[in-house]
Amino acid sequence: MNNVNANINNREECRNDKDEYINNREDNINTKDENQNNKHESIKDENLNNKVVLLTGASSGIGEQIALMLCSEGYIVYGIGRDFTKTDDTLISNPNFRKIACDITDTDALVREVKAIRKENDINILINNAACAYYGLHEEISPDKIRKMVRTNLEAPMILTQILLRDLKKNEGTIIDIASVTAISSSNPHGAAYGALKAGLLSFGNSIFDEARKYGVKVTTIMPDMTRTNLYRNADFEADDASRASLDPKEVAEAVRYVLERPQGVVIPQIVLRPQLHRIKKK
Repeated sequence: MNNVNANINNREECRNDKDEYINNREDNINTKDENQNNKHESIKDENLNNKVVLLTGASSGIGEQIALMLCSEGYIVYGIGRDFTKTDDTLISNPNFRKIACDITDTDALVREVKAIRKENDINILINNAACAYYGLHEEISPDKIRKMVRTNLEAPMILTQILLRDLKKNEGTIIDIASVTAISSSNPHGAAYGALKAGLLSFGNSIFDEARKYGVKVTTIMPDMTRTNLYRNADFEADDASRASLDPKEVAEAVRYVLERPQGVVIPQIVLRPQLHRIKKK
């Protein structure tokens, strides 16, 4: 009987040793998985430190879609806008999005906000997207409306570029200006001031690229045609109802993605986006 009991005890000890071995293996596997996850987290954070974007006009339209796309790709996006009350909640709640409520026509406020952002992070990508347009015969466009267009469409991009250009030279950054197809039109009746400002933005971007290209800075001007945004809220026309008569803002965001995915040493100075059909209608 004693021999039987000894055998049983030995078997139980062996079983306990086996269970302990299995538990140790599971602990090792869990530790390995945890280390692997920490490694991936570390790599992710390291990559994010090299992907910081300052984006104007982020609260709606093209800017909102650019911000959504960039955040989904892991970029940290500082999005400047006047009013975020109607912005997609998916964007506002995204941990990669930093909402900056600021009117970019208020130069002092804009400069303060950008300087504060620079204390938090190095900005690698500047996207000048904010736009303002008033349409009609030029004599009917008030001086206040002209001033607002100048400050939004051209002055603010010039100021932001001036503030950030030294940083962008150091980190071989990227500037993307969202202009308009009117920038390359021979004339823009009923939108003379807007077209002239977008042409100025195109010229400015070309000049900055020639100034900074030797430092590795990329500059691209994207020129969309009629796009389904509220830019035309002050116009007496809008895109035709035909599905191929206007662009979706997501298509402009995809153009931004394409620019950012080009390999080092490849620059796309200009992109023109047009809908298949050229049709507008009176409101």
